[in-house]
Amino acid sequence: MTDEFTTTVYTDSDAESAQLANKTVAVLGYGSQGHAHAQNLDDSGVDVVVGLRPSSRSREHAKDDGLRVATPADAAAEADIVVMLVPDTVQPSVYETVAPELDPGDTLQFAHGFNVHYGQIEPPEDVNVTMVAPKGPGHLVRRTYERGEGTPGLFAVYQDATGEASAQALAYAQAIGCTRAGVIETTFREETETDLFGEQAVLCGGVTDLVKAGYETLVDAGYSPEMAYFECLNELKLIVDLLYEGGHMEMWNSVSDTAEYGGLTRGEDVVDREAMEAILDGVQSGEFAREWISENQANRPAYKQYRHAEQNHEIEEVGDRLRELFAWGEESKEPAPADD
Repeated sequence: MTDEFTTTVYTDSDAESAQLANKTVAVLGYGSQGHAHAQNLDDSGVDVVVGLRPSSRSREHAKDDGLRVATPADAAAEADIVVMLVPDTVQPSVYETVAPELDPGDTLQFAHGFNVHYGQIEPPEDVNVTMVAPKGPGHLVRRTYERGEGTPGLFAVYQDATGEASAQALAYAQAIGCTRAGVIETTFREETETDLFGEQAVLCGGVTDLVKAGYETLVDAGYSPEMAYFECLNELKLIVDLLYEGGHMEMWNSVSDTAEYGGLTRGEDVVDREAMEAILDGVQSGEFAREWISENQANRPAYKQYRHAEQNHEIEEVGDRLRELFAWGEESKEPAPADD
């Protein structure tokens, strides 16, 4: 492990693969994360069974990948570690089917803490409750593993019934390749609340609204939609790549002095910190969770309206036309398996 960070980063040398010896892992779901976890575990010599509904379209995919498949309840019945990798919105109902199959000393594991943190799933006290969360999409988790590399990740222990929950989570992180890069210990609360805030304020909500607002500002001022698209959306990837690879200074050092000065002096004018703090308050208080749970119970009326508006925004039509000009347009499309 290394202590150069504010928190400890665990690597391969900190994990004991023996923690998974003679244990069966049930991976529930075979979507973006599920297929990567199951295949990486299998390649690491772990006994894996994939839990999927009888009607799931992913059953044949999992079988074609050489994995055993059973219903979620049957998979949980034979497993020592049950990993919930179905979407957050269906986890509570899936949990109801597998809960009777959890024996004392078993482990219930997640890749996101939403349902446990907000009380939608309440595990029995005699099982371990852990989290192993790769910080990357499933296809990347699989691809880096196959290259002998790994995707950084998080792990957390919500409940330690056996005294070995932490060691077992690290062994699991090793088996899917995360400790090759490094994993950081967190808590269910910290992972859930920072994840939701990041999605809403920056990564998904903030970025897309910023792009649309910039596009609309230029188009409304009489500039062509194509120019607005290139300046406010297309070039965003170039900037994000620089930030990802080397941080803020790598980006500032790579753009022109004019761009740097303009960004440093004007960027903060479009960021509303009070609104960000309000978003964080909504996450911490559970207001957002309650809203999202109610939205799903009502068959997602607002979600569908927002999604329809997004799909029909002019920037989508302009982007579809312009992306055909790029040679990488088709190559970059790598659809993930459907979540089940």
